[in-house]
Amino acid sequence: MCGIAGIINMADQPPPTLEQMVTMISPLRYRGPDQSGVYLDHRVALGHLRLSIIGIDGGIQPICNETGELWIVYNGEAYNYLELKRELLARGHRFSTQTDTEVLLHLYEEYGPACLDRINGQFAFAIWDSTKGELFLARDRVGVRPLYYTWSGGQLLFASEIKAILAVTGRRELDPEAIGQLFVFWSTLPGRTFFAGIEALPPGHYLQVKGQPSRPKAYWRIPALPPEEHFRLGLSEATERFAELLEDAVRLRLRADVPVGAYLSGGLDSSIIATLIARHCKSRLKTFSLGFADAAFDESLAQEEMVRHLGTDHRRVLVEDQQIRRLLPETVWHCEQATLRSSPVPMFLLSQLVHSEGYKVVLSGEGADEMLGGYHIFKEAKVRDYWGRRPGSARRPRLLERLYPYIFNNPSRGRSFLQEFFSAKPEQLQDPFFSHAVRWGGGIRNLTFLSAEYRSCLSGYDPREELGRWLPEGFAGRDLFCRAQVLEIELFLAGFLLSSQGDRVAMAHSVEMRHPFLDYRVIDFAFRLPAKWKMRGLQEKYLLRRSCRNLLPPRIADRPKHPYRAPVSALFTATASADYVDELLSGPSLKASGYFDAAKVARLYQRVLEAPSGTVGEFANMALMGVLSTEILHRQFLASASYKGVRRVSPDLVRYGAERRTEGRDWTSATSPTDGRDHGTADGA
Repeated sequence: MCGIAGIINMADQPPPTLEQMVTMISPLRYRGPDQSGVYLDHRVALGHLRLSIIGIDGGIQPICNETGELWIVYNGEAYNYLELKRELLARGHRFSTQTDTEVLLHLYEEYGPACLDRINGQFAFAIWDSTKGELFLARDRVGVRPLYYTWSGGQLLFASEIKAILAVTGRRELDPEAIGQLFVFWSTLPGRTFFAGIEALPPGHYLQVKGQPSRPKAYWRIPALPPEEHFRLGLSEATERFAELLEDAVRLRLRADVPVGAYLSGGLDSSIIATLIARHCKSRLKTFSLGFADAAFDESLAQEEMVRHLGTDHRRVLVEDQQIRRLLPETVWHCEQATLRSSPVPMFLLSQLVHSEGYKVVLSGEGADEMLGGYHIFKEAKVRDYWGRRPGSARRPRLLERLYPYIFNNPSRGRSFLQEFFSAKPEQLQDPFFSHAVRWGGGIRNLTFLSAEYRSCLSGYDPREELGRWLPEGFAGRDLFCRAQVLEIELFLAGFLLSSQGDRVAMAHSVEMRHPFLDYRVIDFAFRLPAKWKMRGLQEKYLLRRSCRNLLPPRIADRPKHPYRAPVSALFTATASADYVDELLSGPSLKASGYFDAAKVARLYQRVLEAPSGTVGEFANMALMGVLSTEILHRQFLASASYKGVRRVSPDLVRYGAERRTEGRDWTSATSPTDGRDHGTADGA
């Protein structure tokens, strides 16, 4: 993976400078510690930081085509680049490197925006056409790789991370609507960020810029209703076909010129991926996992069983509550958005372990739950729908106790209260958002912790209406299970799992994550399967379990879903040597930032501190986490005039466009090279 950044002039004004581009890419050094490069002409500056994985020699970016008319900066991997390269060679294209970057550049030269349909990978890239004066930005189908942009002072600025944009623009302000979206949806909506005026290029979209601001265009959306012909496949045939697609997705994602490892949680998804990797590995597979000091979150026994089964070279990091508290600020710095969960912090520690072992690439099982029905929210929706058809039933709501025993066993909540909390009335069954109504309802109630000023900013704003405008055409006409899947993919997967819990914490330690379950062929096939093959009764991922029947130990293959979670309430009670929690949650601090009602937050914090462990309730813990992480974000990006600890990048290579030859510079002019050892990490505290 890499980091990219750029500036394009939208009007007649002085050219972007090398100084501006160095200022942008310097805070992102950890995304590409191996090499760096810049391209400049009279309208554009492009910057790149390289984490070399494919075509290690000769792959420094920006890269141009044969004529020097097209230039690319690229973050990601096109896993089918070898097949694409053969096709392009047959069409007369010539290559000077062994990288997938150059393949994408020529693919765009051949097909224009339609090239995106042919790429099997995860990517965010920018291509500058110096002849047309046009910039092309694109992001992969599900949003594995980040890309942000803003229109400012007659310029478009874009980058892999927001901090690069903020480094050269003056406006720093949190968006009240984004804070509201976080509390309701657990993430911002597609295209939105926590920072006013800065947008995210949505997954599956591209942006063409020529002379004036423009809007993103979709080239891919989540597949629509299943075509009839796929229903004629029998369950056995579908299982076999899915297994073939998944194995090929793994095979493609092993393409690298560096060693590839795997995350191993002990759950079904990562165990399948690790097993398929081991089939194709010529050497002993190295695996990495998390362990928790708190037994309620620990899966070490299942991990150890898989390690014995596969004979992997295994490494594990043990996570304690105090570590989560200590590292939360640094994690928020990398994520660039507040969070309702502490789970990104252990993943930050896991990628640190991977980096310390000399690995740059790991495969994970992310995506299986969304594509094949692994989450409790799918079961919850099914039970509530079942209950809503006979609302007077006393037995149907009892099924919820099987899903959430840790909630129903909470002595502070009686059974009658919780049944009312989850209740479903017949008229609610027609709500397109029925599957997520309980979750979002709790989030909406937590908006009362906002200050009066911020609540007034949200007066008349309903984030669900904005979501409805975003969702693909025909969403409301899909079945309940499919609607729930779409919401999880559009919101939680893209907005949190692949971002705060994925790319951002992995790249903080220069680690690239790859996700075979998110191969677009796997997604397309999964969405054409009948819902009953994904969830049979209340058994999640039924078809996936059938497909791995002969791959895994029985106890792993039959193991119920154990959602990845990390301690939240314990974070507030754990002690830390350099404490910041009490200060940020204090009345003076909350009043100074102005986002939250200081008195209400003080009462909530006191309740969390005094309550016995596990009795406060998930929504209360998440509300306090949202407050704390928002305050951290404010301190890091708004209250501070500059970023701490950022070391300046001295590009290995600066390339000048034809328009700057008059300055007496060559096309390629080396500046002071770095030795690749300076990661320039930021101090997020």
